[in-house]
Amino acid sequence: MITATRILPAGTWTGEPADSLVLERDDRHRRRLVMRCVEKTVFLLNLPEAQVMKEGDALELEDGRLIAVVAKPERLLEVTADDAGHLVRIAWHLGNRHLPTQLLGDRLRIREDHVIEDMLVKLGARVAHVAAPFDPEGGAYGHGTVQGHDHGHGHHDHHGHHDHHDHHGHGHDHEHGAHDHAHHDHAHPGHDHAHGDACGCGHHHDHDHAHHHDHDHGHKHG
Repeated sequence: MITATRILPAGTWTGEPADSLVLERDDRHRRRLVMRCVEKTVFLLNLPEAQVMKEGDALELEDGRLIAVVAKPERLLEVTADDAGHLVRIAWHLGNRHLPTQLLGDRLRIREDHVIEDMLVKLGARVAHVAAPFDPEGGAYGHGTVQGHDHGHGHHDHHGHHDHHDHHGHGHDHEHGAHDHAHHDHAHPGHDHAHGDACGCGHHHDHDHAHHHDHDHGHKHG
């Protein structure tokens, strides 16, 4: 099978592409898998490491043909604010929940989420539902997909990253890059937790239960 081993960034290539790929954001973060194009071209994507393909990029096949990358519109929330300071504060709250966010200067875009939408409205943001390509900021250590966790509801409501996959002709071999996860320290009085390998979630919990029972039984026998 013919392969593609490199991505040509948008603006660095010219000419008419031989075919095109229409992919949502999660399907554009790949390293190695078989891909099927709009006009039925099939090839093996085989990159040295997982990379994000962006709108306007092209994949170069071994025979020199180019495959254009098209970002498929997704259901998003577009967030605007009163001024730059207000928008920064809103962006902070989204970042605090590790939500993938696209920065567009005077507005932000995130995936649809009714809980987060309610939070944004309470923060005074203006929220519109749009269908548009989604290209969020990469993680702190690269351009990998950032997992979404919501830590702001008093109890642990985890809003994971929402996977929207088009199952028409693509293989789905997810190879995610850098993930930023918040470190959770749970303080339990009387319990000393050391994470190891003794429980089903891969963590060992050493519980130091100090039970001091002093029993003074006085027995007098006549």
